[in-house]
Amino acid sequence: MNTRLQVEHPVTEMITGLDLVEQQIRIARGEKLSFRQEDLSIHGHALELRIYAEDPYDNFMPSIGKLHKYRLPEGEGIRVDNGILEGMQIPVYYDPILAKLVVHGYNRDAAIEKMKEAIAAYEIEGIVSTLDFGAYVINHPAFTTGKFDTNFVKLYWNETQIQQLLGRKAEVAAAIAQSLLNQRDHGLVVPTGKMVNGGV
Repeated sequence: MNTRLQVEHPVTEMITGLDLVEQQIRIARGEKLSFRQEDLSIHGHALELRIYAEDPYDNFMPSIGKLHKYRLPEGEGIRVDNGILEGMQIPVYYDPILAKLVVHGYNRDAAIEKMKEAIAAYEIEGIVSTLDFGAYVINHPAFTTGKFDTNFVKLYWNETQIQQLLGRKAEVAAAIAQSLLNQRDHGLVVPTGKMVNGGV
């Protein structure tokens, strides 16, 4: 019997409305559970994504350094179990997990969409994290259809897939840069990034 809470316990909390840590403390104080098995019910669907200070483009090697920017997503159905702050130094001596991002939706599809929104709103600068990998997984057909197993990384996160993803990112960055250059050449922006000619 494993009596400790699992890392994924927020998923259970999100779909049952129970605070498992509170229940554990109450039991440790000698109290009885305030509910029975038949009292439990599940509402909706929850997903959890672990955010690690690891580089998914370099075989998930640890990434250390200072968190220059660290902004958490917020909103209904979004929960972040977090223990770090912007400006902190991420060392190599401990478990590289930064936080657990948990979302809740009325069904699995809604939870997946909520996770996409939460990942997009999560800002991390100064170190490399697994956010990109999380976004890749949550958008992958194998995940969205539920047709995956523990070989996901081996099958879908390989050198070819990584290079394709990096290539698409480079294309987007190049397109943005070209757009900014075109705007500058036509007097729409100045180097500071402020719009001119009546722009805001």
